[in-house]
Amino acid sequence: MRYQDLNAAAIDRWVEEGWEWGVPITHEDYLRAKAGDWSVLLTPTKPVPKCWFPALNGCRVLGLAAGGGQQMPVFAALGARCSVLDYSARQIESERQLAEREGYEISCFRADMTQPLPFADESFDLVFHPVSNCYIRKVEPVWRECWRVLRPGGLLMAGLDNGLIFLFGEDESHVTGFLPFDPLRSEDQRLQLEREDCGMQFSHSIAEQIGGQLRAGFRLLDVYDDTNGVGYLHEHGAPSFWATLSQK
Repeated sequence: MRYQDLNAAAIDRWVEEGWEWGVPITHEDYLRAKAGDWSVLLTPTKPVPKCWFPALNGCRVLGLAAGGGQQMPVFAALGARCSVLDYSARQIESERQLAEREGYEISCFRADMTQPLPFADESFDLVFHPVSNCYIRKVEPVWRECWRVLRPGGLLMAGLDNGLIFLFGEDESHVTGFLPFDPLRSEDQRLQLEREDCGMQFSHSIAEQIGGQLRAGFRLLDVYDDTNGVGYLHEHGAPSFWATLSQK
């Protein structure tokens, strides 16, 4: 089985078990967003600055690997025209159910982001891509596809795992691993992921994550870092994630 299919099956199972990134927003959250009280995440804890966003009413938004009913309902409540792509059937179903519950329209695509995206050139004004490319082996093709589907001047907002957590064991108190983290090359790394039920994950360098966006043609406008939100590294303020705002 391809690692992408293994990850989709793992995430489906995690959602059934109550995974925090698979819990949709509540009806009350949706009503607050419609009233202008909202925030969304690209990384575990820090809300995306509102100054990053264009006017969302009428904005064509693609949630890339962003299923689960956490960000797209907020954008829909603010008047955006939303599409969401995710390879997890459960995450896509959550999006459909939430849209039906709240009465808005959303286009849902169950698809693998490692393949060409099923959209025409210049289809979107904003691509919103929360932390998820740690589940794919090569990220630069994704940046090229984001460039293709965005209109000139369109924005890419991306949450990025910077690879730090792959160096540490489960208690995060000491270094046990090495980089790059690639379970398709290292049996020890694959077995570690299996023991910890983490799916198939991969580290990516700054050259891939940010340099890859620049090579795809994007202009980097802003960036911030974030912690994992829990655990030893979080308690010590270690930045395990980046968020980037880039423009075509």
